[in-house]
Amino acid sequence: MQKGSFIWDRVEKQYRRMDRRIDRIWIVILTIAAVILFTIHLGELPLRDWDEGTVAQVARELGRAQAGEMRWLFPTLWGEPYHNKPPLIHLMIAWAYSIGGVNEWTTRLPGAILTALSVPFLYSIGREIFHQRICAVYSALVYLTMLPVVRHGRLAMLDGAAVCFFTIMLLCVLRSRRDLRYCLGVGIGFALICLTKSILGILLGSVAMIYLFWDTPRLLSSKYMWMGMLIGAAPVAFWYGAQWLHYGRDFVNKGMMNQSFGRIWSSVEGHSGPPWYYFLEICKYNWPWLIFVPASLRFAWKNRNLSWAKLVLVWFGVYLITISIMGTKLPWYVFPIYPSIALAIGAKLGEVENLPLLKPLPKFWVVMLSILALISAVASTYFSSIATPSPELPLIFATFSVTMALAALRAQRGDRQFLKVLLWGTYVSLLLFVKSNYWVWELNEDYPVKPVVQMVAQANLEKNTVVYISSTNHRPSLDFYSEGTIKPASPDNLKYYWKHDRKPYFLLDEKALTDFSSGSLQVLGKQGKWTLVTKKNIAPQSKE
Repeated sequence: MQKGSFIWDRVEKQYRRMDRRIDRIWIVILTIAAVILFTIHLGELPLRDWDEGTVAQVARELGRAQAGEMRWLFPTLWGEPYHNKPPLIHLMIAWAYSIGGVNEWTTRLPGAILTALSVPFLYSIGREIFHQRICAVYSALVYLTMLPVVRHGRLAMLDGAAVCFFTIMLLCVLRSRRDLRYCLGVGIGFALICLTKSILGILLGSVAMIYLFWDTPRLLSSKYMWMGMLIGAAPVAFWYGAQWLHYGRDFVNKGMMNQSFGRIWSSVEGHSGPPWYYFLEICKYNWPWLIFVPASLRFAWKNRNLSWAKLVLVWFGVYLITISIMGTKLPWYVFPIYPSIALAIGAKLGEVENLPLLKPLPKFWVVMLSILALISAVASTYFSSIATPSPELPLIFATFSVTMALAALRAQRGDRQFLKVLLWGTYVSLLLFVKSNYWVWELNEDYPVKPVVQMVAQANLEKNTVVYISSTNHRPSLDFYSEGTIKPASPDNLKYYWKHDRKPYFLLDEKALTDFSSGSLQVLGKQGKWTLVTKKNIAPQSKE
């Protein structure tokens, strides 16, 4: 009896070592795939408005600050106190600037790397809640190939980093069920979220606590859990306390009420929408995985007595309801919900993987895959027939169309390999997409700022000369690239500066150009619709 127990113990230990080795292999594969997708062609496109230009400028001021200014604790934006968000990610970007210089690549790199790391962390979460590894693999791969995750994760924004820290926090929550030492990691994850997006830490922390209340309530009475949370809350309390002592009521009114809590009951800067705003956001950009969402959520509800289903339902339901009733609506606010959707889909696809061979799959899946293939083929044909500067869009849509068509054919025959085709083809399509110049499509909504800034630089104006542009739109990216020397002005202000300023420099579009007498203008440069002008009797002064 003892000999048999010894042999079984040795076999069990060998199996566990093999199991851990396979997990490490998957983590390496997922990390490499994610880093490639999130960093390739990262710095080839200019920064966009709004968040990227603002984040980059705050980071640049952090990097330029003198040692005694304590800018790391009291960040600024154009010399004024920056109360919008804590400076954790801005400090990471400033550090990247010190190594690789100030450019688009270093601006986006910290957030992209953190978002990429959330993929293997999600796999690890799946290994904690699913009995089968394949469910965790599918969850991570689905999350990796979601268009909104790839797009917003590559931008110099804070949401991808916050989701990464939340996956760390949840992983520690799950592991603390069997090892209380992970309670410290729960607090650290909470602190990182709060020091990235302030009030979001409260919401995501509430999601974790509600899940524990439903699944493992004993942990809520554990002194180790609350000690970990208190340790994590300490740096958050220090930062907010320092802001309050330094700025007083100004920080409370602007930083906490107007910028953070004010977003709950009012629309900040006019960003509002109906309660179903985020439902539409999920529906618009999550193809082809949206096909599997209804069946996956039904599967989660059916298994709501299981730990994984409780996590998915609490995460998806609490977060979606909360952001839907908030007054401020922005597309990237829905970012933290995508890992929960991926976990639900991963569980459903794991069940599909274990169905009997050639058993018919839902006809709805086959029909929707066929429709996506047809729509993509039409889009590819359309973009091939018009005069486009490059064949990028036709190739992207053609690749996606072939993927959907092959997946539909295999699914129609009940072949489970359609999932591999779908994952691999979607990954390749996204890889082609991020290598194109279309992945930051918001850049096409207004004039490009970098050529305008370069034209002003080539005019060889005196250092720190202010140039007024005939546009009333405030663009943080223009502020960043011009370092604040190009300022928007209304038509009335342009005429006032022209009359009272001894050396006015204007960037005028075609309409504004007609408002000035051509005989009094000296043209210094032209780029697209913009013309750089000054008074005719004034010559530009050379830079010092």
